[in-house]
Amino acid sequence: MIASVAGRVAAVSPDGAVVEVGGIGLAVQCTPGTIARLQVGESARLATSLVVREDSLTLYGFADDDERQLFELLQTANGVGPRLAQAVLAIHPPRDVRRAVATGDLKALMQVPGIGKKGAERLVLELRDRLGAPTGDVSLDAVAAAAGATGSAAVAPVAPWRDQLTTALVGLGWTVREAEGALAQLAPVVEEQVAATGSVDIAVLLRQALRLLGRS
Repeated sequence: MIASVAGRVAAVSPDGAVVEVGGIGLAVQCTPGTIARLQVGESARLATSLVVREDSLTLYGFADDDERQLFELLQTANGVGPRLAQAVLAIHPPRDVRRAVATGDLKALMQVPGIGKKGAERLVLELRDRLGAPTGDVSLDAVAAAAGATGSAAVAPVAPWRDQLTTALVGLGWTVREAEGALAQLAPVVEEQVAATGSVDIAVLLRQALRLLGRS
């Protein structure tokens, strides 16, 4: 198993990145939140999980080891494959996933594209005793901000933030119109961030955009 990769980021796309390790470019599938923290040309470390199929080898990358562990645990539930497990982590950080499962919050789980009421009920039933209890009581936005503060840079210059987020949301399955509608609602948040720091925090905005789209 390839537990992690570290090296220069050679390329970034809506659904992943290429990390150069020992002269080899490894394609790594990532959530938009992880992709938002990566910058081409800079060094990065990703916790990884290798999914082996008869016709493919796919490497999934995560911001930290906890995300990777949760990714693997989610797949122990019936009907949950790697793509759906990754979609869960694209919508909710690990703490919120554990809280939703522990408290039976079906509405939160149903915000994930591909999970209906029955699927959410199955996740709660099968994973409640496997995921562990959530720790603390930190909000979704605070988790995203903390991840950006302690990991790779999560802030971006003001100019490209809209394009980055639109690309990430479209990569997750929403239309350009839906993505732009969600970002328009975040204008006050962007103004506050720019006024305070002169830049915008991509990770925080992405989490909030996903929450808005999940409600619609």
